[in-house]
Amino acid sequence: MIETIKTYLEEQRDQHIEELMQFLRIPSISAVAEHQPDMKRCADWVAESLKNAGLENIEIMPTGGHPVVYADWLHAEGKPTVLIYGHYDVQPADPMELWNTPPFEPVIRDGKLFARGSTDDKGQLLLYVKVVEAFLRTQGSLPVNVKFCIEGEEEIASKNLPPFVEKYKDKLQADAITLSDTQMHGPGKPALMYGLRGLAGFEITIDGANSDLHSGLFGGAVQNPIHALTKLLSSFHDTDGRVAVEGFYDRVIELSDKEREAFKQVEPNENKVRTDLNVDKLYGEKGFSFYEQTTSRPTLEITSVSGGFQGEGIKPIIPNRASAKIACRLVAVQVPDEIMNAVEAHIHAQDLPGVKVTLDRQLRGNPFITPIDEPVMVAAAEAFEDTYGVWPVYTRSGGSIPIVEVLGRVLDAPVVLLGFGLPGENLHAPNEHFHLINWEKGTETISRFWLKLTARNEKA
Repeated sequence: MIETIKTYLEEQRDQHIEELMQFLRIPSISAVAEHQPDMKRCADWVAESLKNAGLENIEIMPTGGHPVVYADWLHAEGKPTVLIYGHYDVQPADPMELWNTPPFEPVIRDGKLFARGSTDDKGQLLLYVKVVEAFLRTQGSLPVNVKFCIEGEEEIASKNLPPFVEKYKDKLQADAITLSDTQMHGPGKPALMYGLRGLAGFEITIDGANSDLHSGLFGGAVQNPIHALTKLLSSFHDTDGRVAVEGFYDRVIELSDKEREAFKQVEPNENKVRTDLNVDKLYGEKGFSFYEQTTSRPTLEITSVSGGFQGEGIKPIIPNRASAKIACRLVAVQVPDEIMNAVEAHIHAQDLPGVKVTLDRQLRGNPFITPIDEPVMVAAAEAFEDTYGVWPVYTRSGGSIPIVEVLGRVLDAPVVLLGFGLPGENLHAPNEHFHLINWEKGTETISRFWLKLTARNEKA
């Protein structure tokens, strides 16, 4: 069957690429109000594309912002159901003068398709639509049931999607969730990203006297909020770089031996990292490699500090206020509010006379992980190996994609990130592009993945 699917996709390749170029010509920039009509036009285009592929129950569903496009095909009785997530919005194209060709006039050069959205995420999203088309046109059915949830606000933090998923969780329910909005490890080197860090962001404010004070008249007798702040900030870590907040590590799931071995395949050269950053020494929690520190360990980073006179010269005062902003990157299964509770308790345990300390909680995002031995992950790895001829490497991201955790948690289903982009494809930057070799390899991998899910289901 897979050879029939591949043949169809090869025969229709030029037509499919032309359709992708139509998709890319729509400047669906969610962040810019003047592109509201383009967002609607793009949602309509996606809905029509899903219909042409043979999907059913197509809806353009309103949210508090840009709509979600839904579609499904649910006739594979007794087979798994896969929810495909993607987004049709794109980043602004500025600065325009740095593009070699106009960002919304796609062109192909050297086997690469250049346009805003080509790799993030229109090119990768359309792979799934064309796999549906290939199966339905050649087999008359799909090996799995599928649902599509395609949003228009990923590039503006998906603020309306979590309540949408909560509201329609029965409609979206699936046995597995897949998305392709990530990258491979390199050309011909597939990767399965199985973990993302979460986020807890807050601001600490320290208030002293009711106004700035003359440092000669009051210095040494009244607490300086900056002094108190620096004392507090220095208490957050021990001398080995470990976070010194009680309970900070309580929920951390330690790496397995299998994971640590897998990390060795993607671990960057630490000397090169140090040289590239122009620092004489790397610093961090002892006992962990650079990659482990930046992907699988939680952090507490002071991202900004402010207080006192910031202008030219010196103004000899005791400022009445000082503040710092903190970003904690979290790993499974830490909970943002629990971490902020622990930080607040740590603050109150410090001896800071003469000042008032407040903590303003601002950002929350749960970490995400799908175990690498989860059956759907194994099926995805096997599909990658069959297509690319090598077993994929396993990666974690030091950053956060909060909606991935939301989908997995609310729908109680494993999430598989099948990335077909490549490093250096300039997503979010001028001259964004997508290597078309991964168009062919991507559709084949997805096809094999669905077939393997069905085969595993039949054996179970």
